[in-house]
Amino acid sequence: MTDATLVEPGAIGGGEAVIVDCRFDLTRPAAGREAWLAGHIPGALHLDLDRDLSAPRGEHGGRHPLPAPPDFAATLARCGIDLATPVIAYDDSGFAIAGRLWWMMRALGYRPPALLNGGYSGWLAAGGEPQAGEVAATACPVPVVGDYAGRLTIDDVRSAQAAGAALVDARSADRYRGENETMDPVAGHIPGAENRFWGDATDGSGRLLSDEALAVHWGELLEAEQLVGYCGSGVSACINLFTLARLGRGDAQLYAGSWSDWCSYLPADD
Repeated sequence: MTDATLVEPGAIGGGEAVIVDCRFDLTRPAAGREAWLAGHIPGALHLDLDRDLSAPRGEHGGRHPLPAPPDFAATLARCGIDLATPVIAYDDSGFAIAGRLWWMMRALGYRPPALLNGGYSGWLAAGGEPQAGEVAATACPVPVVGDYAGRLTIDDVRSAQAAGAALVDARSADRYRGENETMDPVAGHIPGAENRFWGDATDGSGRLLSDEALAVHWGELLEAEQLVGYCGSGVSACINLFTLARLGRGDAQLYAGSWSDWCSYLPADD
């Protein structure tokens, strides 16, 4: 049974799951919370990529470093989420941010959240009636957690590549080729990495492709002995890892700092 599960819009409501709104806009960080306050699935709590799903930036570690596990466990506990709590997560970005929450919870031993197929827009299109304003959460005790399983550092990635691991870049093809870099100071990709754009995992309405179509999308990479995913900052790569888990490759790992960490070690003109 896969731990990368989807839930359809019509199945939302009436259950015990905590619903988490992960909407976020990289170009205007305040927009996600503003959108949540304006309207969300009834009862949904909001987790912000910058404040809740990331730690403060440093010289290295990428644009969205993972928060320390005890800090993230405390964030989830404030939402009433313990290790066994059922969670449904959604965004409006083709799973890019909700996928990050899925990976983080799974990597710390939580029950992985189900992702809402089609996101918030899909729920609205299915007749959902939004709720506006704040939502009160009932906190729970903070569980003891270990480190993120499957998180790789830059040195881990270098060692994995030397041992034959397949490294997969989730960014768009133009950014992968170094033709259009607006987020990081250096353009290009990690030498030897292949490209599988995270946005190609969904259709035009933000719904995940069928498992059969995803298998075609991944092709021979599914046979790699070791798979390591990365993107710009360790966010959108998580939807690639979600799709791999659906296809039986739940062992794929995340270079958490991703390209923004890698290029922080390079001269600016490389």
